[in-house]
Amino acid sequence: MKKTRETENMPNAHLHDLMVDELRDILGAEKQLLKGLKKMSSEAENEELKQAFQEHLKQTEGHIERLKQAFDHLGIRPRSKTCKAMEGLLNEAEEIISDFDDNPAKDAALICAAQKIEHYEIASYGSLATYAELMQHDEVAELLKETLSEEKDTDSKLTEIAMNSANVEQTAS
Repeated sequence: MKKTRETENMPNAHLHDLMVDELRDILGAEKQLLKGLKKMSSEAENEELKQAFQEHLKQTEGHIERLKQAFDHLGIRPRSKTCKAMEGLLNEAEEIISDFDDNPAKDAALICAAQKIEHYEIASYGSLATYAELMQHDEVAELLKETLSEEKDTDSKLTEIAMNSANVEQTAS
């Protein structure tokens, strides 16, 4: 990206191109995730897990809107790029769905795949929020931190579901 007078004068301007590239990457990742969450929700057997996937689907739509707002604050057109990491994580989730279709560990496997995705998102949003703070893009940093908080909450919720039902053997009463 070409440096403008505006970006040259901002604190830590060397991070600008990186932040924009990562914003485009995570925007692409969130868009890709919409389809993956629909599939994971339809494949989950545990009602609480289905609900968690559906709730995260709605949150993901909000994450996309927040990212568009972040681009707007930066005066940049919100353009996404294909996220190779999300592509790989979603391919792995598809494999899990196929490999564990009639297996009692299917929900545990889905949670594992979903948490890998969450951890990728947590790392991405954490880095982006740091870049925004360092460049004093306060509004952008707040938007990213809000999404980061939701990603961490989703990860915790998935752990709770795993520990309370999906990872423990259910006995018939």
